[in-house]
Amino acid sequence: MKNITYIAALTAILTSCVNDLDTLPLNKTEPIAEYVYGNSEEAYLSGLGRLYFQFVTNDLTDLQQMDGGASEIIRAFWSVQETTTDEAKCSWENDAWVRALNTNTWTEVQNDAVYAVYVRTLQGIAYVNEYLRQTAPSKLSDRGVSAELAAKIDVFRAEARFIRAYLYWMAVDCFGSVPFTTENSPFGGGYFPKQASRSDIYDYCVSELSYLISDESPMLAPRSNPPRADKGSAAGLLARMYLNSNVYTGVPRWAEAKALCEQIFAMGYSLCPDYASLFRGDNGENPQVAGEMLWSIDYDADNTESYGGTTYILSASMASTDITDESRPNGQTNGWAGLRVPYEYVSKYFGVSGQDYQTGAYEVADKRGEVFYIKGRSESMEGALYSFMNGWTCLKFNNIPHDQTDGSYINVSATLNFSNVNFPMIRLAEICLIYAEACMNLGQGSAALPYLAELSARAGVPAPSEVTAEFLVAERARELMWEAHRRTDLIRFGLYDSADFLWPYKGGDSFAGQGFPSYKCLFPIPPTELAANDALVQTPGY
Repeated sequence: MKNITYIAALTAILTSCVNDLDTLPLNKTEPIAEYVYGNSEEAYLSGLGRLYFQFVTNDLTDLQQMDGGASEIIRAFWSVQETTTDEAKCSWENDAWVRALNTNTWTEVQNDAVYAVYVRTLQGIAYVNEYLRQTAPSKLSDRGVSAELAAKIDVFRAEARFIRAYLYWMAVDCFGSVPFTTENSPFGGGYFPKQASRSDIYDYCVSELSYLISDESPMLAPRSNPPRADKGSAAGLLARMYLNSNVYTGVPRWAEAKALCEQIFAMGYSLCPDYASLFRGDNGENPQVAGEMLWSIDYDADNTESYGGTTYILSASMASTDITDESRPNGQTNGWAGLRVPYEYVSKYFGVSGQDYQTGAYEVADKRGEVFYIKGRSESMEGALYSFMNGWTCLKFNNIPHDQTDGSYINVSATLNFSNVNFPMIRLAEICLIYAEACMNLGQGSAALPYLAELSARAGVPAPSEVTAEFLVAERARELMWEAHRRTDLIRFGLYDSADFLWPYKGGDSFAGQGFPSYKCLFPIPPTELAANDALVQTPGY
C-alpha cells in the first residue's frame, strides 16, 4: 500500500466548513485536536496524514452544495488553471462554472471551482495551524513525549509547514490578498482572520521555505521521503515563488531563482528518460519517474477513491463510446466526455500533421505530442464548444503502466474506475524551465541551454540555440501541458488577458477570441465568504 494512503487511512473525515474555522479545535472525529494525541507516534502520523490527504479527499460534509469530485482541491485548481486558458476546454454546458471558466466570463457570482479552491486552501491552512499548535514542544512535554518521538514529530511539523506554504501559494496565485493565519494567530469563537497583502504572504512563504531548506531545518534530505515532502520539495516551491515574484510583489527575483535552481540541480534529481512514463499508472513505483519528482500527490485506485485529481483528468478526457471490451485508451472504465484540447493549441505547439479522424492516426515531430486521441473526433471547436467530439482528446495522464499497452493491460488487469496516476506537483523539468527563464531575464541565457537541450533530446526535437520569451511560452506549453501551470504562466508573460494573444473562446462566446479586463488575472472572493466575515475586502475589479 502506498505511503500517504496508508497514513491517511488512519485519519477521520472532516466535518467543518471554512465559515466555521473559528471553532477550532475541531470536532471529536477530527484527529487534529488535542485529545487524540498522547505518546503514540501513530496518532501524530495520523494527524500529518490528514494534512496530506486533504489534497485528494472529496468529502462533502463541509461543501454539501457541490458535486463531490468537484470539491477536491487538485481538480478545482486544475480547472481554474487550465480551462481558463488555451490549453483545455470542458464540454459540460449545464455546469455554470464550466461556461464561465471556458470563456473567461466569470463575475463575483459564486463559481463552484473558484469556491472550492478558496475553501480548500484556507481550510487546509487552518488544519495545519491546529496541527502545529497540538505538536508544539510545550504540548509534547506536557504529554510526556519521549525525546526520540519528539524528534520525529519535529520532522512531521516541517512537512506540515511545507503543506501550508503550498496552500498559501495556491491561494495568493488565484486570489491575491487572502485571510492570513499561522499557529500563533488567535482562534476560537468569534475570531475572523484579516486579509494580508499578496506581497506580505509571499514574504512569509519565502521565509518559511528558506528555513525548511536550511541546515537548521529538520526537513528530510532531498529524494528521501517520497511521496511526502522533503527539502527538495521545499526548494522547488521556493523556486516557483521566486519565478513569480514580480507578479506577486512587483519586485523580480531572477538572481535568487537562478541560484536556487542551481542548488536543486546539485540535489541528485534526474530527468526520467521517457516522458510518457511520468504520467502512467505506475508512476509512483517507477524509480526513473521518482528521480524527476520533487513532490507529487499520491493517488491509489484501491484507497483514494476520489472523483477529483487524476481520476477527473482521466475519466473526463474520454467518452463512454471510446471504451470497449477490446480497448481502454487510458485504462479507465468510465468516460465522462468533458475535457479536450483545442486543435489550434495542438497545431501551434506540437506541429501535428496527417491527422485522420477515422483511424485516429496523426504525425508529430515532438514526442510529447504523442499523447492525443482523435479517432471519431472533429477538428474544430468553432460553433461546438460544448460538443465533446470537437477538439483533441489528451491521454497524457494514463492508468496503463509504462511497460504495458492498451491490449496487454486489459488481458492482465481489471480496468480501473479510479486513478493510480500520481499528480506531479513539482518536477525537475519545471526547475529547468524556471532556470532558463531566470537566466534569460539576467542576460545569461546561454547558461540554461544545456538544460533545455536535455528536455529537447527527450522530446526528440532540435535543441534551441537561444532562450527567448516566445520559446519559453511554447516550451512550457509542451512540457507542462495539463499540469496546472498555464494560467500562471500566461499571466507572468503578460499574455493571459491580452488582445494580442488569442485562443478559441477567449474572453467570450466568439470563437476568434478577444482580450478581457486585467482584473480577471485574479479571481473574486466567494460572496458567501464575504458575508461570513465582514473583515474581508473583495478582489479589486469585482
